[in-house]
Amino acid sequence: MGIGYDGVTDEELILRIREGENTITDFIMEKYKNLVKSKAKSMYILGADREDLIQEGMIGLFKAVRDYDSGRDASFATFADLCVSRQMYTAVQASRRKKHIPLNTYISLYGGSRETEGGEETNLLQSLASKVDVNPEDLLIDKENAQQLEKQIEKELSPFENQVLDLYLTGMGYVQIAKVLGKDEKSTDNALSRIKGKVKKLL
Repeated sequence: MGIGYDGVTDEELILRIREGENTITDFIMEKYKNLVKSKAKSMYILGADREDLIQEGMIGLFKAVRDYDSGRDASFATFADLCVSRQMYTAVQASRRKKHIPLNTYISLYGGSRETEGGEETNLLQSLASKVDVNPEDLLIDKENAQQLEKQIEKELSPFENQVLDLYLTGMGYVQIAKVLGKDEKSTDNALSRIKGKVKKLL
């Protein structure tokens, strides 16, 4: 697969799809499958089923192939990343609405963990603490208190701030969060600052 496509940019391949070379779609879907799996791994922290996330991610990737406009969008890779993230996060939110579960209840401050750059795992409480300059060693609270704190954090934040926090905990920066939520970067960065301030007070 991919014979004849070596050295051809994604942007050129998309143009060839527009001209009727539909087999290229399969090549691009295969090429970006690892991006989808990587995104599913980071979004999994929000409580969704990994296989469902991969499926949604592939839908997002297909939409990226369908909608990419080289005159309007950044590189295809950047656009694909955005479409996949947006599709997955929309699915996470839809799943929660269906179950009538508040936005952040899937984020377990103790239970969920994320890998650090060194490959070590850290729970979300430690992760949150490190992001708001609080010493994790000072956070020796039991699981019940952690759940209470989690609810307090959710209550303190606006719906937009809860969405920003969700995506921030998956490892996204404010620029990408803004793109996924369709908001401007300044208001997203401001929301992030407010979140850190509110969380710091609660911690």
